Amino acid sequence: MTKPSLPELLHAAVTAVGGTERPGQAAMAEAVAEAVDDQSHLLVQAGTGTGKSLGYLVPALAHGERVVVATATLALQRQLVERDLPRTVDALHPLLRRRPQFAMLKGRSNYLCLHRLHEGVPQEEEEGLFDQFEAAAPSSKLGQDLLRMRDWADETETGDRDDLTPGVSDRAWAQISVSSRECLGATKCAYGAECFAEQARERAKLADVVVTNHALLAIDAIEGAPVLPSHEVLIVDEAHELVSRVTGVATGELTPGQVNRAVRRAAKLVNEKAADALQTASEGFERVMELALPGRLEEVPEDLGYALMALRDAARTVITALGSTRDKSVADEDAVRKQALASVETIHGVAERITQGSEYDVVWFERHDRFGASVRVAPLSVSGLLREKLFNERSVVLTSATLKLGGDFNGVGASLGLSPEGTASDDIPQWKGLDVGSPFDYPKQGILYVARHLATPGREGSRTDMLDELAELVEAAGGRTLGLFSSMRAAQAAAEELRGRLEKPILLQGEETLGELIKNFAADPETCLFGTLSLWQGVDVPGASCQLVVMDRIPFPRPDDPLMSARQKAVEEAGGNGFMAVAATHAALLMAQGAGRLVRATGDKGVVAVLDPRLANARYGSYLRASLPDFWYTTDPNQARRSLAAIDAAAKAGGK
Repeated sequence: MTKPSLPELLHAAVTAVGGTERPGQAAMAEAVAEAVDDQSHLLVQAGTGTGKSLGYLVPALAHGERVVVATATLALQRQLVERDLPRTVDALHPLLRRRPQFAMLKGRSNYLCLHRLHEGVPQEEEEGLFDQFEAAAPSSKLGQDLLRMRDWADETETGDRDDLTPGVSDRAWAQISVSSRECLGATKCAYGAECFAEQARERAKLADVVVTNHALLAIDAIEGAPVLPSHEVLIVDEAHELVSRVTGVATGELTPGQVNRAVRRAAKLVNEKAADALQTASEGFERVMELALPGRLEEVPEDLGYALMALRDAARTVITALGSTRDKSVADEDAVRKQALASVETIHGVAERITQGSEYDVVWFERHDRFGASVRVAPLSVSGLLREKLFNERSVVLTSATLKLGGDFNGVGASLGLSPEGTASDDIPQWKGLDVGSPFDYPKQGILYVARHLATPGREGSRTDMLDELAELVEAAGGRTLGLFSSMRAAQAAAEELRGRLEKPILLQGEETLGELIKNFAADPETCLFGTLSLWQGVDVPGASCQLVVMDRIPFPRPDDPLMSARQKAVEEAGGNGFMAVAATHAALLMAQGAGRLVRATGDKGVVAVLDPRLANARYGSYLRASLPDFWYTTDPNQARRSLAAIDAAAKAGGK
């Protein structure tokens, strides 16, 4: 029997999921197959509606080697495992004459820990030793969640937090989960044979396709201990998110509360001298942090340096003592010791990293209204790490609807540690960029309106002219508005103002869960939804409920953002343009994602309105506009309002 061709396989898969074959999807599948066969690297931009999941799954399954697919969002992970993969595998089975297996794999803390469930959380002295299930009043939300999770534990086959519906708070989940550092290990744990996390790992070892998330991919790369099974092909979906997820995993943090918890956990397990030294160091650190002012620390201040060295040394002594003492009087001693060790090791690691003072790290203080001050350390860049750990010994395909910024892939490529497209050297892998376009006719379906006549937004102060403009646009659109704001304060001010002016329901992020807000927004065309960062990328509302997407200003990073400003400065010191490489790239990515909320289906029509004249007037405006979908462009407010009124009238006439 001849081997089935890629178009045949793609046709079978698309038919099985009830989709439509698209030229962009076919071009993507061919390019992915080529990259996998050549063991080369590919960046592929596939617009909304291309069907990119099948564009990479079909060639990957046809290749026959193990594939890891890493995504940023839970929604896409679920879509792959619950919808796309089962149907695709069924459709390809008769043609491939084999049935590829697939599995989902996440970090250990995403799975229910049977040891914690049955033995309870190792408690700190101050809180007393009790069973958390008995201690939480059954009438409280926490108590109800714990009882529900205990029942769920008997039914669940996966133990995966995301299979628990409705979900529970982080606090409740922490009662029945452990981090990889706190885990006793399958061989030492009484529940090792039934462990959900271990079962997920075993399934992943046997699978042809392993679906995971960016965070676990980062842990696998950074920590050196392999978490993912060996694989020949890596596909990174939602790849525009990868750098920030890897940065998050590589960021260390210390807070006085966290240090105090570690002291309490270790105190009952080590000799008095070691415990007292850690307690004293903890108090010294807390005194320094009381005076901490938010901002970057170009050099570690002397008092912080001394406090961190004392913490580091005391933590090292406690770690040694924890390894050599046993105390049979402590209930469930192994778990208590493991939890104490995990928290003290974290403190030692972060304190050591900051006191060593690498030129490749950025250190800063942060203040939080509820949690107080923290000191944080993050890598200045993750590009070297990604180049070394990601692109070695496997073919890598990175895909997203937004990878081309300012007209090419080089900005995103540089953030991943790649040299400009088409150039190669011994230590920098060669790659190819491909834009397969979108099935949507952007110039006919959408308008990009830039409010050129408004005042340039300042750092502070009310933007009365912007709020007037926003009200007129929302009125013309008949509601149907997704408002994307650069800060929560701006979103709140706009919601308050428009609630007073218009007879339209205005939903505001934070007043309900995100899922609930999006559901209500989609259900009623007159409703508007205002919010900040997670709305820029997390909303998928096709149809007449979202026909106006408004951005209040270009979303540059805050000038006082320690990490972004440090990255900008580093580019400038190396002779580059820091503003374009860091701030403009950051803004372009967010704006491309935000503008992508407008057209989600072939029948969608609407306006993306940017209420910041710099998009039309500033030198960098053309770079940002080139990163957006190819909408029809205008700076005429009357044109924008007329178009919105016509779209609103058409939607009403259509009974929507």
